[in-house]
Amino acid sequence: MRGLRALDRKLLRDIRRLWAQSLAIALVLAAGVAILLMSFGMHRALFETREAYYERNRFADVFAAVTRAPRTLLPEIRALPGVRAVEARITGMAVLDLPDHPEVAVGRLISLPPAGEPLLNVPLLREGRLPRPEARDEVAVNEPFARANGYAIGTVIHATLNGQKRALRITGTVLSPEFIYTLPPGGLMPDNLNFAVMWLPERMLAAAYDMEGAFNDLALALARGAPEADVIDRLDRLLEHYGAQGAHGRDLQQSHAFVDSEIEQLRNMAVVLPPVFFGIAAFLVSMVVGRIIELERSEIGLMKALGYSNREVAFHYLSLAALIAVAGIAVGYGVGAWMSRELAELYAQYFDFPYVIFANPSDAYAVSGVLGLASALLGALRSAMKAARLPPAVAMAPPAPPFYRRGAIDRVIAALRLSQPTTMILRGIFRWPLRAALTALGIAFAVAVLVSSGFMFDSMDEMMDNAFFRANRQDATLVPTRELPPVALDEVARLPGVMMVEGGRSVPVRLRHGHLSRRLAIEARPPGATLARALDADGNAVEAPSDGILISKRLSEVLEAPPGTVIEVEFLSGRRETAEVTVAGVVTQYIGLGAYMQEEALRRLRREGPRLSVIHVELDPARHDDFQAALKELPRLSAPVMLNRARQSFQETIDQNVTVMATIYVIVAVLITVGVAYNFARIQLSERARDLASLRILGFTEGEVSYILMGETLLLAIIAQPLGWAIGTGLAWLIVEGFASDLYTIPLVLERDTFAKASLVVLAAAAASALAVRRRLARLDLIEVMKTRE
Repeated sequence: MRGLRALDRKLLRDIRRLWAQSLAIALVLAAGVAILLMSFGMHRALFETREAYYERNRFADVFAAVTRAPRTLLPEIRALPGVRAVEARITGMAVLDLPDHPEVAVGRLISLPPAGEPLLNVPLLREGRLPRPEARDEVAVNEPFARANGYAIGTVIHATLNGQKRALRITGTVLSPEFIYTLPPGGLMPDNLNFAVMWLPERMLAAAYDMEGAFNDLALALARGAPEADVIDRLDRLLEHYGAQGAHGRDLQQSHAFVDSEIEQLRNMAVVLPPVFFGIAAFLVSMVVGRIIELERSEIGLMKALGYSNREVAFHYLSLAALIAVAGIAVGYGVGAWMSRELAELYAQYFDFPYVIFANPSDAYAVSGVLGLASALLGALRSAMKAARLPPAVAMAPPAPPFYRRGAIDRVIAALRLSQPTTMILRGIFRWPLRAALTALGIAFAVAVLVSSGFMFDSMDEMMDNAFFRANRQDATLVPTRELPPVALDEVARLPGVMMVEGGRSVPVRLRHGHLSRRLAIEARPPGATLARALDADGNAVEAPSDGILISKRLSEVLEAPPGTVIEVEFLSGRRETAEVTVAGVVTQYIGLGAYMQEEALRRLRREGPRLSVIHVELDPARHDDFQAALKELPRLSAPVMLNRARQSFQETIDQNVTVMATIYVIVAVLITVGVAYNFARIQLSERARDLASLRILGFTEGEVSYILMGETLLLAIIAQPLGWAIGTGLAWLIVEGFASDLYTIPLVLERDTFAKASLVVLAAAAASALAVRRRLARLDLIEVMKTRE
C-alpha cells in the first residue's frame, strides 16, 4: 500500500506539472464527448418528443386528397384490412385580410367534426376554446401565427372562403402534430406572420365549399403491423373516381418529412465529428506520455529496482492518461448536457412542439465516456508498455544518443545555404518524420473542420441564387382555386403594379422507372418563358423539347434515369391514365424534386385543352401595396406566393442557423489547433532545452532561439494547410451526400475565401500556442538547464 501511495503522489505531481498540456488534451477530448452527447441528446429528444406528440394527439399514418367524395364511401374505407380509424375532413385555402396588415396572407382551412374533437390529428388547445359546431363566424388558429401577429382571443380577421369574404373571430389557439413544421404554399421556410392554419366548424366549410355530405381530405390510422402499401393501393382504387391525387404515408407528409430529415442529420453528426476529436486526443496523449517516459527513464529504473512490477509501472502511466481523460469527459458531460438542453428548447420553438421530452440517455453518457477513456488509454498504451519492458539497468543508464547519418536531405539543406536556425528546424522535422507528420495531420483536421463548415455559407448563397433569382424570377405566383382558361392572364395583367405575367400548369403525377417511383408535380410552361425557368448545370435557362421531359438531377439519381431513359408517367388527377415519356435532359434544382414539360406536350398526353393552374407575375416595386390590396379582393384566388417574402425568410433562417454552427466549428477548430500545436511545442522545448540554452550561451539572440522553437511548429502548421483543404473538401462532400434528400440537396460550393479563412484561423491559433510556449523559453534558467544530464 505504501508503494501505491508513493506512485499516487508521483501521479498527482505529474498532473500538476503538466497541467497546461493536460488541459489542452482534455479540452479536445471534451469537445468530442460534448458533440457526441449533444447529437445523441438532440436526436433522442426530437425523436421521443415527436413520437409522444404523435401518439397522444393521434397523428395519422396515411393521407389522401380528393376533389369531392361522398361520405357514404366511409364505411367501405373503414372496412379495408389494416385500417384502425378514419377521419374525413373538408380542407381548403383562403386569402386572408388581416387587421393592420398591408400584405395579403394565406390560411389553410381544416374542418372540425360536428360532435367532439377529431379522431385523428387532434389539435392541442393552447388558449381559449375550439369553435362551436353551429358557429358561423368562429375560428381557431395555430399558436405561432397568433403569436407572430400579436393576436388575442376575440381578434377578428377576414378570410375569403370560396369567393365569399367572411369575418371570423378567433376563439382559441392550437398546435397540431400535422403542422410541427408549417410551410406556406410554395414556401421554403415557415412564415408565421403571413400563413395561418385555421380550424373551422365542418358545417361552415361544407356550406362555403359545397361539400354537404362530402369530403375532400382523408386521414387514416393503421393497425399495428398493417402493410401500408397494401392499404394505400386499396384506398386509391376506392377513391380513383373522385378526383384523388394518390394516397401517401407519413414519409410524404410535409411536416413529418422535414422533422425526420432533421433527426437524420443529427444522427449523421454523431457519426462523423466525434471520431476526429477522439483520434486527435489519442495522438496527443501518445505524444505527451511518450515524452514523459523518455525523460523519466532513471525514475522508471529506480521504481523497478525497488520492486515495482511491470504491471504497476504500466498502470502508473496509463493512470496519467486516464486522469486526463476523466477531466475531459467530465467537462464534455457538462457542456454536452447544457448544449443539448438549450438546443432542444430552440428546436421545440422552431418545430412548434408543445413540449419537449428531454433526458440525455444514459447509453449516450456511457458510449461517449467509454470512447473518450479508450482513446486516451490507447494513445498511452504503446508508451506504457515500452516503459514496463525497460530492464532496470538499461533504464538507469542515459539513453543512447540517436544515430545520425548524413543523407540526401541533409545535402539538399546544405546546398540551400540556409541559416543555422532554419537548418535546425528542418533537421528536427526530417529526423522525427512520424511525429512531424502526425502533428501536421492534427492541424490539418482543424483546417478541415473549418472548411467543411464554412462551405455552407457559399452553398446556401448558391441555393438561394438558383431558387430565387435565376430559376424563379417572378415576384409573385398566384394559385387559383381551380384551373382557369388562358384568358385569365388578361385579368391578372390588369391588376395594379403588374408588369409581366406568365401562365403555367402544375399536374400531380407519379413517375416510375422499373421498381423505382416518386410522386411530384410536372410543371408545364409555355415556350420562351422568362419568369419561371429550368436551369442546366451551368445555370443557363433550358426548355423542354416538344417530345420529352426534363427532370432534376436528384430525381434522375433516385429513379436511375439518365437522359435517354423512357419513364412512365401516371397522372393523379383528371383521367387516371399512364403514358411513357423520354428523359430529354437533367436540370439543376436544389429544393425539392422537379419535372418540366412543354405546355403543348403535356396537353397532348392529357388530351385536354389549354388550362392554367399557376400564374407568375413580375411587379412594379413602387406599386407593391396596391397589388397586395387588389389580391385581397380576388374571389378566385386560393394562395398567392410572394417570392420576396420567401427570399427574406430563407435568408434570415439560413443566416441564423449557419452562423451558430459556424461559431461552434471555429471553437472546435481552435481547440484542436491549440491542443496539437501547444503540446508539440512543449515537447520540443523539453527535448531541446539544453540545445537552446547552449545557443544562448554561444551568443544567439533570444529572437533567434525563439525562431527555432516556434519555427518548427509554424512550419508544420503551414505544411498542414493543403492537406487540411483536401480533407475538408472530402468532409464537405460527405456532408452534402449525407444531407441529400427529396426535400433539398446542398450544392458543393467551395470558394477561395473559405480556404483562406480556415487557414487564417488555424495559423493564428497555432501562432498563439507557440507564443505561449515561447514565454516559458524566456524564463529558462540557463545554468540549471546546462546541469541536466544528456
